[in-house]
Amino acid sequence: MIYRLAEGIDIQEAPEGGFLVASRPLRMVRLNAPLLTLARRMEQGGVTPSSQAETKALETLAKGGFAKREWQPVTDAELLPTVSIVIPVKDRADDLRNCLVSLAALDYPQEKLEVIVVDDGSTDDTPDVARKLGARLVPSGAVGGGPAVARNKGASVASGEILAFIDSDCTASNKWLMELLPAFTEEKVAAVGGWVDGMHHESALDRYEAVMSSLNLGRREMTGGAGGDTFYLPSCNLLIRKEAFAAAGGFRAELHVGEDVDLTWRLRDGGWKIAYLPVGTVFHAHRSRLWPFMKRRFDYGTSEGMLQQLHPVRGKKMLVPPMLAVILLLLAGALVFQSLLPLPVAAMLLLGDAALATNKMRKQKLPLSFFKVLSARGRAAGSLGYYISYHLMRYYLVPLLLAVLLYPPAGLLVLAIVAGAGGVDYRVRKANLSPALFYLYYLLEQLSYGSGAFWGCVQSKSFASYRLDLKGA
Repeated sequence: MIYRLAEGIDIQEAPEGGFLVASRPLRMVRLNAPLLTLARRMEQGGVTPSSQAETKALETLAKGGFAKREWQPVTDAELLPTVSIVIPVKDRADDLRNCLVSLAALDYPQEKLEVIVVDDGSTDDTPDVARKLGARLVPSGAVGGGPAVARNKGASVASGEILAFIDSDCTASNKWLMELLPAFTEEKVAAVGGWVDGMHHESALDRYEAVMSSLNLGRREMTGGAGGDTFYLPSCNLLIRKEAFAAAGGFRAELHVGEDVDLTWRLRDGGWKIAYLPVGTVFHAHRSRLWPFMKRRFDYGTSEGMLQQLHPVRGKKMLVPPMLAVILLLLAGALVFQSLLPLPVAAMLLLGDAALATNKMRKQKLPLSFFKVLSARGRAAGSLGYYISYHLMRYYLVPLLLAVLLYPPAGLLVLAIVAGAGGVDYRVRKANLSPALFYLYYLLEQLSYGSGAFWGCVQSKSFASYRLDLKGA
């Protein structure tokens, strides 16, 4: 493992050490003299830790976003683990053919690889395709039992040290396994997920799904262990140690959505770590027609109530600095009451907040200009506004629209919420489609998912998943 200084991180020297400073958002960590030397080494060419203490310090910096990990590929084929690829399938002969062809081209020693196709009661040519392309065909023991049942069956007959799950409507990149397996060099890592890209880009909805699908976890590496956050790994691109899978009891057979969320949370609760690397690409054939797209989002939403009951410790958390929250409330009031009076008050509060932050940093011997701090606090207010807006759209879009009907002056605020959250996602995700189409699919997605979440809570007779844990700063 090599650690390097993350992009956008500056080293500021100070008496008896220094600081690592991130500007977006503005964050810093104080360094003593040995850590400052370590940071300089990361800046110059990367650091391979030489002791447990160095590893611990570098991992802390990586988790805080101040350092980035570079996993070193395994170059000795003898050291590569045996891998069992498990594919659940029902009535997807053509998709399965594409999947198996891609797996045949994997850059991996064939003698250390087995491909298991678990048929869940197909009535088409799916079993013949599996046999002709050399996969081991295993019946799930059910007809339409669901992906969880099929994956468990495949895992039960697998001989590999690592179970690699991929869906039948996916294809794997040539380096899929080789790019993800290095994460298992860390003994506590039980599961690793990789980048999920869209297989098709012809239609506007294909291009929307390519960047906005919940299967795509983004370009930032993430890890998670014990705790209350909701980080998980999708099962269409998921590698798991067989021993950890067995210890966790596999997928819950009764779940037809959210089974991957549940399993990766149980792994974390059991003392394991999970990791996401934005490499090891799998290409997914997303739903490219409007109704199936909306129905799938609805189905995903229904899992929230059940998952909250299974994992009551895990919930939605949001860091809300009180001063920034007051500023946003003033801006919201200006829109609702169509008045300019709250704006100068909000501006004065932002200036005061920046002045206090600048003074605090200078007391810590960190020489940052007032204008740099002011810019950072403004961006922080904007980020908080985005997260609040996205949450409101995700779970309360229908009440928001009803509020506009009952009280039309609220329309400007709702428009700002929709435009703000959608505009950020459009810019950050770099969607290759027009803003008008992006906003159409964006609204339909939030409406579908939010309706599913509400219905799932009705079915589970609990609305605990709507609870938002607010933390001050």
